[in-house]
Amino acid sequence: MLNSIKSIRQVKKLAGKRVLLRADFNVPMKEDGKVMDDYKIVAGLPTIRFLMRYKCKIIIITHLGRPKGERVKKYSLLPVAKHLGRLLDKKVGFVDNCFGLEAGTAVGKMKPGEILMLENLRFAEGEETNNKKFARQLASLADIYVNDAFANSHRKHASMAAIKKYLPSYAGLLLAEEVENLNKIIHPRQPLMAVIGGAKIGTKISFLKKISQKSFKVLIGGALANNFFVARKMEVGKSLVDRGSIKLAKSLKAKNILLPIDVVVSDRKDGRGEAEVKNPFKVNKNEIILDIGPKTMKLYCQIIKKAQTIIWNGPMGMFEARHFKYGTLSIARAIASRSRGRAFGVVGGGETIEALKMTRMDNYVDWISTGGGATLAFLSGAKMPGLKGIVK
Repeated sequence: MLNSIKSIRQVKKLAGKRVLLRADFNVPMKEDGKVMDDYKIVAGLPTIRFLMRYKCKIIIITHLGRPKGERVKKYSLLPVAKHLGRLLDKKVGFVDNCFGLEAGTAVGKMKPGEILMLENLRFAEGEETNNKKFARQLASLADIYVNDAFANSHRKHASMAAIKKYLPSYAGLLLAEEVENLNKIIHPRQPLMAVIGGAKIGTKISFLKKISQKSFKVLIGGALANNFFVARKMEVGKSLVDRGSIKLAKSLKAKNILLPIDVVVSDRKDGRGEAEVKNPFKVNKNEIILDIGPKTMKLYCQIIKKAQTIIWNGPMGMFEARHFKYGTLSIARAIASRSRGRAFGVVGGGETIEALKMTRMDNYVDWISTGGGATLAFLSGAKMPGLKGIVK
């Protein structure tokens, strides 16, 4: 059964409304305070432009980093507000607080069509504790609430959950697209192929269990594969292993879960050592597995070519190092080549998207999800506090 979405498009008499827009502009920043990658900001532009069309007073709230309820200068949203202004070619106001007299006064002075960004929500203690008083303070600033932060919708935070008790609440255009496209993984055209990499199996166990039931094949790579190797009592040397997840790896015994048939190893963790292709059963104690091998690349790519639906989350190895990028990039090219028509392809997770962009084939993929953990949570059927009451 597909989800129904309470979209901002359904609001009657939207013109001139004060809209509290919960965005996810949690973007990587350079040391000089400039935005390093604006993918998430660009993804949120359609909702902002839609609200601008109706001359709404747009009050943007978002988070940046993990300041843990304290004011940390490097996590200020002022550079993000300036960057958004350049993208829109329009002035974006900024308030050095996310609630209280200063925020309320600034909102009170807004004219129709103006945009105001409030300071980092996570500077306030009440945000991550889902504090009702803090949620009411945020709600007092606006007439309606719009959640366009799918990537944070698996978190029970005040700006995602409690706030919906105090304002009429809707989904932004990006959030609606996320749900619509991810529904195509939940209800896929078969055969569905899943490619799962990265490091910690603990964060992906529910997703792996769920997706393995739907998938023709689940292709495992990255440090995630090491957990499965150890669970099978294979030597992985000094490779990255999530020791707390070995039992979880043992519990996943689905026959459609495939592990690498060869790996690329080195004796240096920084990726600067010499690369050697090995059978995974012949890894030495002083070696580190840093990529899937050529036989695995060929096998995985052959399987991907048979897919009608593809989901990819997590790199196949240390793709940021020159000698160990080939496995990840080969998978990225295979998925991009198969997407857009022949199969429906979805890619999610920060590092995964970064790797896909390295191929310059990201435009060939049907949907690039802004969510990492949120995407996995949604696809595994976990509770999504940010979607409650908006997506049914």
